[in-house]
Amino acid sequence: MAREGAAMELKKDAGYRPCVGVMLVNRAGKVFVGRRIDNKDSGFWQMPQGGVDEGEDLAAAALRELAEETGVTGQHVTLLAQTPEPLRYDLPDELMGKLWGGKYRGQEQIWFLARFSGEETDIDLDAHEQAEFCEWKWVDAADLAGMIVPFKQHIYRRVVAEFQSLL
Repeated sequence: MAREGAAMELKKDAGYRPCVGVMLVNRAGKVFVGRRIDNKDSGFWQMPQGGVDEGEDLAAAALRELAEETGVTGQHVTLLAQTPEPLRYDLPDELMGKLWGGKYRGQEQIWFLARFSGEETDIDLDAHEQAEFCEWKWVDAADLAGMIVPFKQHIYRRVVAEFQSLL
């Protein structure tokens, strides 16, 4: 029943939102995750990610999103790799048609691996006028899939597998 109501709000030609994600890794090989402000009580954590503006270079979008969400700028990060193809996920039924004005059924993401060379004081969750994370920490890559919302777990497993040899 929920599917029928949500599907009505989803536009018929809904595709996938172009998006980038960043697996930010410190010198110890740990991965940055943040707890989203809008879902802070859920217990889920995620890596920085966000939409790509029309015509925007993917690497530039990844660095922009990283700076907006973490305060980490290009001077403290080196992009090492990217996924060879986009990774897609569909929104679960209860969110279908409710996010992004019903324009997208999910996201199509290119992920980047980035090495963090700064200090922890270079991380500033309030760097952007609309903070997305309320707290952050470094975690083992093997733990990532279990920390994200269930409908994105397959994406995180693929990202970890793709970049494992470079961690």
